[in-house]
Amino acid sequence: MPYETLREEESDGVVVLTMNRPERRNALSPRMIAELCNAMQRFSQRRSGVLILTGAGAAFCAGMDLEHLQSLVGRTQAEHREDSERIRELFWTLYTCPLPTIAAVNGHAIAGGTGLATICDFTLAVPEAKFGYTEAKIGFVPAVVSAFLVRQVGEKQARDLLLTARLFSAEEAKTLGLVNEVVTVPVLERAQALAQALLRNSPESLRATKRLLLEDSRTVLTQQLDAAVEANIVARATPDFFEGVSSFLEKRTPVWNTEPGERS
Repeated sequence: MPYETLREEESDGVVVLTMNRPERRNALSPRMIAELCNAMQRFSQRRSGVLILTGAGAAFCAGMDLEHLQSLVGRTQAEHREDSERIRELFWTLYTCPLPTIAAVNGHAIAGGTGLATICDFTLAVPEAKFGYTEAKIGFVPAVVSAFLVRQVGEKQARDLLLTARLFSAEEAKTLGLVNEVVTVPVLERAQALAQALLRNSPESLRATKRLLLEDSRTVLTQQLDAAVEANIVARATPDFFEGVSSFLEKRTPVWNTEPGERS
């Protein structure tokens, strides 16, 4: 089916899904999130295949779209819940995909882009790619991505990445276990080679293995994602959220309220 924000191409059992907003560094808009969910849900109905996720242009995904970010200020609690649930659905749909998924990280993957890249079964990245859970820099809470991150790297490393909100290199991401390979050949070429290796395995064995891995984490992760959605809703009603969004859009340093008694 045709998409506005994605390109979908298939060859020899491999579906390449390209986030196609290069002028926005493939930032996540509500439209792109809906189309990603739709494409991944359709792919999940297949008996076999491999999904490669990548970005058009110089970036993989820059996180939330600026126009959408601006629209979040002044929304109702119900609207914030809907937006948070949309992000949750995106990551959950990718995480629970019954067939193998590969992120071909062709450039920077920031905030939600880091989540997309690292939730895939395999993450291949070019050496110049940068990653980062940068939400705290602008008054957001990296709630949904944190549920997956703690499972991937452990609590101590997750605290470092989430609380500092720093950018880190592809090599560090590999050391942390968030990236499988830092590739010097064209990243899509390497992803295609990996996909063909996966396709030589039993499709039913691949599905059964992914189902088994999911059952090990489903209950706890579902509870954590429920809590993450609630944390997002609460955070978006705070003065820090309004100041963070405003300062980011105005390209200035945020001025946080640090007076005692002003925080929950």
